[in-house]
Amino acid sequence: MAKTILITGASSGIGRATAVYFAERGWNVAATMREPVKADSVLQHPQISILALDVTNADSIAQAIAATLTRYKKIDVLLNNAGYGLFGPIEAIDGQQIQQQFATNLFGLIGVTQQILPVMRGSGEGLILNVSSIIGRMALPYASSYIATKFAVEGLSESMRYELEPFNIRVKMIEPGSINTEFGKGSKQMAVSDPYRASMAKFLAVFTKSNAAGAKPEEVAKVIYRAANDSSNRLRYLAKPGPFFWMNRFLPDAVWRQLLVKAMVK
Repeated sequence: MAKTILITGASSGIGRATAVYFAERGWNVAATMREPVKADSVLQHPQISILALDVTNADSIAQAIAATLTRYKKIDVLLNNAGYGLFGPIEAIDGQQIQQQFATNLFGLIGVTQQILPVMRGSGEGLILNVSSIIGRMALPYASSYIATKFAVEGLSESMRYELEPFNIRVKMIEPGSINTEFGKGSKQMAVSDPYRASMAKFLAVFTKSNAAGAKPEEVAKVIYRAANDSSNRLRYLAKPGPFFWMNRFLPDAVWRQLLVKAMVK
């Protein structure tokens, strides 16, 4: 019997590529997004069901899970992928922007997970895959709100895996580096303040160049597929993390900070 994965944020980028990759390998895929009418034609596949799901709306989450169960009877894997980036100096970002960032990237992930866990406990098994980022383990300038959500996802995932182990529900994280996808091109909000304008322009130039050389969504989809089929209790799966990640991991903090400031700030 084919396994079933429910994917949030499947309209573009990593979510869309993952939906196609799993479907082509015989999985049943519930590809969810806020506006199914805008679904890419690549998602028109016999193994894929396109469903409406807004991670910030509890009723929408419940309806998408119910529709998936009606069609496929079981949900083996949840891929919490929905999210976007909010960039800018913290001084320039208003409270509403920060609240919406957390509502989507963190509270939405929690909301979907909370509603799917009873389903998995009833099945006696399950896997939660949370899309984090290398910046869930390291910080960059001008992305403080976005990075805060990813740090939170890391801590949440580590804690949940202990809680869920008795129910045979595993938790894993996917940590991509730079991504050559719509996220870097348009799936973000920007706040700019005059005192930071020149410095942020330097950061954005490095960020844009890094994204252009980053992993394609299909490469990340392969890592997600490997994680979904890995029966071990491994927690983290890197997806083309890039040189900044490794410098952060192995250089002394003072050296790392000096290099980062020179590259991205001053």
